[in-house]
Amino acid sequence: MIPALILASAALCIASVHDGDTIRTCAGERVRLEGIDAQEVFDSPRCTMQSRQRLASSNNPPWCDYGAGEASREALRAFLSAGPVTITRTGTDRYGRTLANLSVKGRDAGEYLVRLGLARWWQK
Repeated sequence: MIPALILASAALCIASVHDGDTIRTCAGERVRLEGIDAQEVFDSPRCTMQSRQRLASSNNPPWCDYGAGEASREALRAFLSAGPVTITRTGTDRYGRTLANLSVKGRDAGEYLVRLGLARWWQK
């Protein structure tokens, strides 16, 4: 289990970073970063052979480079631990996760990961 990142703000407490585009808050809320798609991490259901075939022609096919997935998760974890995290909730996805933008010191987490090449803009 990854230790909670207790951030110096009442804005948001991050319990864990699942991958480069999904976190869990200390209150148990699952949050998906709005507008980006990060590399998948090992054991992602999107990376099974069946899912890869089913999603191959979709707007967002699986991105299954596990090394880059780990790098994306670590980059998001480091980014969020750099200061108080602000969350702007925008809705929910079909899996019941909160869709949101996360920022630290005015910098957007999704833009940061895309700029590093560890995520891409998500297409609907």
